[in-house]
Amino acid sequence: MEDVFVTNRAELCGRALAVPEYSHESRGIRFYTFPLETRRLSGTADTLNIVVRQSMLPEDALFQSGQLRITGELRSFNNKSGSGSRLVLTILAREIGPGDGSDENRILLSGTVCKAPTLRVTPMGREICDIILAVSRRYHRSDYIPVIAWGQQARQTALAAVGTQLSVQGRLQSRPYTKVIDGQSYQRMAYEVSAADIFPL
Repeated sequence: MEDVFVTNRAELCGRALAVPEYSHESRGIRFYTFPLETRRLSGTADTLNIVVRQSMLPEDALFQSGQLRITGELRSFNNKSGSGSRLVLTILAREIGPGDGSDENRILLSGTVCKAPTLRVTPMGREICDIILAVSRRYHRSDYIPVIAWGQQARQTALAAVGTQLSVQGRLQSRPYTKVIDGQSYQRMAYEVSAADIFPL
């Protein structure tokens, strides 16, 4: 695996599904957000949340051109609005430009296992391991990123103790699900990094 010491890098290429809308303001800087669709080799589409500074917003013509290439960082936050809290993963864009026609969804992370891994078996009999990786960023803050590993890699990852440092290469995927609270159903979207490679640091 290349770039094993990269702390947090996202490389995406896909289609903007909407023009940017105002999201929030932090330290006097206005941020905007828009959904980006990337397709897997299977044809399944992932819809990812992109956040960008106002000063970096591209011209409307770029959004209308069909495809964007984005480089940035994966960020997490707990959205407590509405019923129940949920972890939301976004891509903070550092660079935005025109795409080349091919979809891409590549995440590189280095961080620390902050919760005991959970090994389970899917209804189809495939082993899967869930971990939460704490990825440091500036100002003594961290992003908490859910990562899933499959098969033999899942069994190996399940042995990682809390505090183990890992490097992960994979893709950010979105997964719709229904959550029932007090008898009422809510449509939610889960985000996680599906690992292609995991290495100890």
